[in-house]
Amino acid sequence: MMVISMNEENQVSYYAIIPATIRYNKDLKPAEKLLYGEITALANKNGFCYAKNRYFADLYNVTIHTVSQWISHLEKLGFLMIELIKNSKNQITERKIYIKDTPYVQKNTYPYVLIDTYPMYKKVQYNNIKYNNIDFIFNLIIEKSNQVPIDFYKILNQLEFLYTKEMLSIMQEDKTQMIKNIIYILYDIFISPFNYILNNVDRQTILNLYLLAKDYSPDDLIAYCKKSIINKYTNGNV
Repeated sequence: MMVISMNEENQVSYYAIIPATIRYNKDLKPAEKLLYGEITALANKNGFCYAKNRYFADLYNVTIHTVSQWISHLEKLGFLMIELIKNSKNQITERKIYIKDTPYVQKNTYPYVLIDTYPMYKKVQYNNIKYNNIDFIFNLIIEKSNQVPIDFYKILNQLEFLYTKEMLSIMQEDKTQMIKNIIYILYDIFISPFNYILNNVDRQTILNLYLLAKDYSPDDLIAYCKKSIINKYTNGNV
């Protein structure tokens, strides 16, 4: 793996990572490989890169259109994930670029990954949602709020985790809390670079992993269960 030391004005040194999956990929242009490395460096602080195409165009002395093609190609090959943040008028206000290359995310061999592999994604917003706590997300879903992405509703429906107020009213308190926690965990995964695993999860496995995590009595049940689910569906390579 190639590790390139970088410096940015008013910030400490950080690193650009170009793993073997990128370095030896014959479908990628050399410039696309460098761009990937630059994005990993810029994603160091927040877990995502928010630089605009103009920044990369100036950096590599190419056109904005060329940068757009590079990023689209990296996304098409599954190495990047692009999130577009929209306002209430459905206008794009921000773009976030995540590293999605599995070997890069899963192998905790880089300084900034070791520090905080999961929490660094918890500040991510999807559209205008700021999920401050478990009840906040749960209430949005129960009220069928349009702030929640339709794709996430589809996932909950497939997993049979969509409940009505009437159904919840006859549930025991501990069961309701379990549903709240699981929905929160699934949403946390949904807005993270690991969201691809939600195409494969099944209800019973999720329930089993949650109950096992609860029996283990970790200090942070939510974080522990989330990690268990991700490990399960990435073959334990996280």
